[in-house]
Amino acid sequence: MTKVDFGAKFDSCLRYVQLSKINLKGNSKVTALSFCSDDESWRILEKDVQSLLQQGLTDRTKMIRVLWRSTPSEWNIMDGFSEFGSSPLIVGVMLSLLEKSYRLVDIGPNPENRDEAIKFRKFWGEKAELRRFKDGAIAESTVWETETWERHTIIKRIADYVLTKHLLLRQEDLTHVVDQLDFCLLVGGQDPVSSSGALLEAFDTLAKQLRLLDDVPLKISTVQPLDSAFRHTSVFPPEPHPLAYEKSSQRLPNFAATCVRSLEVMIQLEGSGNWPLDPVAMEKTKSAFLLRIGESLEDRGMFVTASEDEINVLTSGYSFLLKIFHERGLVVQKQAGDSNIQSAPSKDKELFYRSQHSSMINGLHGIYQVYGPVVRLAKRWISAHLFSSFISEEAVELVVAYLFLRPFPFHAPSSRVTGFLRFLRLLSSFDWTFSPMIVDINNDFNLKDEKEINENFMLSRRSYEQNPYDIEPAMFLATSYDKSSEAWTKQSPSKSVLKRIASYAKSSAELLTNLIIHGQSGQYTWECLFRTPLSNYDAVILLHKEKLCRPHHVLFPAEIPNGKLVIQGKPSNDFHPYMPLSKSVVRSLHDTRDKLLVNFDPTAYFLRDLKCAFPVTFKLWHDSIGGDAIGLTWESSKKRGRDEDDEAMPDPTSILKEVGDVGKGLVRSVHLLKAPKLE
Repeated sequence: MTKVDFGAKFDSCLRYVQLSKINLKGNSKVTALSFCSDDESWRILEKDVQSLLQQGLTDRTKMIRVLWRSTPSEWNIMDGFSEFGSSPLIVGVMLSLLEKSYRLVDIGPNPENRDEAIKFRKFWGEKAELRRFKDGAIAESTVWETETWERHTIIKRIADYVLTKHLLLRQEDLTHVVDQLDFCLLVGGQDPVSSSGALLEAFDTLAKQLRLLDDVPLKISTVQPLDSAFRHTSVFPPEPHPLAYEKSSQRLPNFAATCVRSLEVMIQLEGSGNWPLDPVAMEKTKSAFLLRIGESLEDRGMFVTASEDEINVLTSGYSFLLKIFHERGLVVQKQAGDSNIQSAPSKDKELFYRSQHSSMINGLHGIYQVYGPVVRLAKRWISAHLFSSFISEEAVELVVAYLFLRPFPFHAPSSRVTGFLRFLRLLSSFDWTFSPMIVDINNDFNLKDEKEINENFMLSRRSYEQNPYDIEPAMFLATSYDKSSEAWTKQSPSKSVLKRIASYAKSSAELLTNLIIHGQSGQYTWECLFRTPLSNYDAVILLHKEKLCRPHHVLFPAEIPNGKLVIQGKPSNDFHPYMPLSKSVVRSLHDTRDKLLVNFDPTAYFLRDLKCAFPVTFKLWHDSIGGDAIGLTWESSKKRGRDEDDEAMPDPTSILKEVGDVGKGLVRSVHLLKAPKLE
């Protein structure tokens, strides 16, 4: 059975501790209850708070529940009732449709209805104002002006205003859990999702230009964005870059980022029977088409960087990575007698999966507007605890989608904090070993599909009896486009890594629940949800923060762990995350653009080099979003392919010195916490 508690059931929780300061003197219903030795007036207080909030929030909510002096679950009758008075007043709010809950204006009575207008102004005080609306109507109203990315705080603002005005509370004594986790999604005090409109406009401009190209042998029929920024699930959607505009001059800031993240865009060409059947020749033909497309776009004023592997187009402030999908790549193997697309050329297969996934997630976000913010928090948590190497962002999106599609015993979450809490609980409690997670976003599955999925799942668990730790995929995610969980979790996470993720999720869920109900206390704060203990690794690599491609995304600079310092390194002068843009730069704009590093991430290349140099020596744990620490855990001797007659593993200190040499200029220091175990 699933525990239905305040934190998980309600979309937001409000807590007030200083109950002795609530103004009850004017309430005759309360003072008339002085005969009750147990001070039964708290029930009247609950009703009054609920009535005030219902009057203030109107149809923005589906349910409001106020509790004070409820029996604690651990209460013993022998302890008496003395502790009940110290418990905080808790309010749970379940939101209505977000179009109602997040609206900016509440329309009150017509001023001609004098009695109702007076009542409205008395309740709202200085927030009430007379407004004329577009349809010509004049009415009393309240306006809650706010930025688009802050509209989820409107409920909090209304509740705080009503309670402080009518119960004379101090706002600092009220804790309304709504935006406490926003800190991990902000850059410079603002959510970068606010620039998403400009991103979509830039894509539409590019798509229009691509479809109008008439000097390419085959016309472009379809243009589809694949990056998570287009489906509202990117933790940090890219912001416009001053050097990524067309040749028309732009007002340049003093500094700009050196690295630009390119957003993947899939294009399809019109049909032709002249495509080669050989997979290598097919890829070469795609490259030729992309180079020709790049030349055409460059002739139209766009800045293009081209290679045989990829084409990046800089336009309207953004960089787009173009890739061609050709359905024949999926058909080649069918013609060879294999009807399973799993055998198709890997690039087309990957593009097929990503295309289907993007379309489904876009549709889901259209139904549940809070889905995007919940996914962003989930991805931030995954990265902050250094799991980026082991679980893809698409897998995270599907797990979050599952809790929206199958929320029982709750309703689908309507707030980011509640959705994040349920994500952590789902991740930690789902029976990954014996159950497939079936994510049916469009209600496509019938009994035959579910039977096929279960058969595929049982097939993946055949080796469980021989070796419970050697099952793959350990996280079985079935969708309409991938009933065998081949796309996102076939290779990773492993059973042991998934167990570790579940353990971290359980701990974070318990902490988050406690923060929602009881608030911060001592060292346990909201920030702790995204701080990971470096002591859980065998060795730790600290990086120079000023040499990361996006140092402003680092949430908490890593502290030096307790362990043996193996090596220290100085920062390199070859790379700087920001480039100066002086007036002289404007005269040589093309040369300055050439200095832009498209899709360059020094941490990613460092990790790639480490995996090549030490393929079976250790596991690497890192934060792909904004981390300056990398964790290492030694692989077992069995994993390294050694037996008792093999030579002993080299000295860990010498290995870690080599690690520091591989990352020279980026690595700040390397620390040994635990030596490898002898098996």
